[in-house]
Amino acid sequence: MLRNVALRRLPRSVHVRIHRRTFLSFRREPPSSRPVENLNIRELAQRAEEYERNRRIFLWTGTVAGIVSFVYTAYKLQQELSKPAQLDSSLPSSDPLSSSNAVERKVVVHDEEGREIVETGNSTVPTFPRTLSIPSATASTDPLVSGLSTGATEYTLVGLGLRTVTFVGIQVYVVGYYVATADIAALQNALTKKINPIATTLVPGERDQLRSALLDPVAGEQTWDELLANGIPARSAFRVVPVRDTDFHHLRDGFVRAIQARAPALSGPVADDEAFGEAMRQFRAIFNRGSAPKRKELLLLRDEKGRLNVEYDDGAGKKKGKGTRQLIGTVDDERVSRALWLNWLAGKKVASEPARQNIVQGIMEFVERPVGTVAAQVV
Repeated sequence: MLRNVALRRLPRSVHVRIHRRTFLSFRREPPSSRPVENLNIRELAQRAEEYERNRRIFLWTGTVAGIVSFVYTAYKLQQELSKPAQLDSSLPSSDPLSSSNAVERKVVVHDEEGREIVETGNSTVPTFPRTLSIPSATASTDPLVSGLSTGATEYTLVGLGLRTVTFVGIQVYVVGYYVATADIAALQNALTKKINPIATTLVPGERDQLRSALLDPVAGEQTWDELLANGIPARSAFRVVPVRDTDFHHLRDGFVRAIQARAPALSGPVADDEAFGEAMRQFRAIFNRGSAPKRKELLLLRDEKGRLNVEYDDGAGKKKGKGTRQLIGTVDDERVSRALWLNWLAGKKVASEPARQNIVQGIMEFVERPVGTVAAQVV
């Protein structure tokens, strides 16, 4: 009786457990009706680990796919932008809109002071002057001292373009090719006679032939090398304006690599030439300077003897009411300027393909007019 009274006073859970005890062991209790007591912790941990692993794989796959698609899209876009404009080839060659007669006209506008300018398509350096008035440089033993005479020569823009690097097209500078206005007739005559020895101007079919020759990597390099070696055009210039802050050492390294790459293809002895090596040392010394901020003008001039004069405009002269360009160095060996000119004008790989295309289009404007006329007009 006492035992039964004690059992009645115990909690219900204890009371049930005691009644289920057997002689040797407890009987297995049936599964609980509450779901939380039936969970398998080890299986849940494995499932969570698999989920996190699959999630990481999915995220990394998406990241890699996004990067690959971005690079591929940028590459294809750069290819399309570097192609020249294609016009309708079904039109007759006499039609000015036909692809055989296609020349992208440079749009000349006037600034607030009435000067003629040409748009570059770049927001940092939006325009280039159509003509330059450049004083004749005098020799100076000190490359850091400016020496500009009072006599000035007019140069006319032939073509321009943007220099980019890497596959994503990082913009470096805008470059324009100028020819002394008085020397354009000689350039017209030489290029016209190359295609038709008895012509004074080229018809559309002949202009196509000349365009193909100038754009051909081998024929174009041979043509310009021959012209420059013979002093045609006698005076020309490349105007380089950075679109981002850089320095002279960076510009120098790019120019030196270009000259060394073109030197073996030049007509005449170059390899193991001590004079050429000394000229290259002079060229490097010219660019032993500091920073080259954006929008500042670097002018590379080639004169009648092929001598290279380098002028720089840092804008300091404007405050003193003087000329802003300063002669910072000279290289007498004409092979240096000729190799540097070929870096922009011709070859398998040029510094700026848009500039080369635009220069060739400017040449087409020259040869479509009779030799000796005012072919320098850019319309």
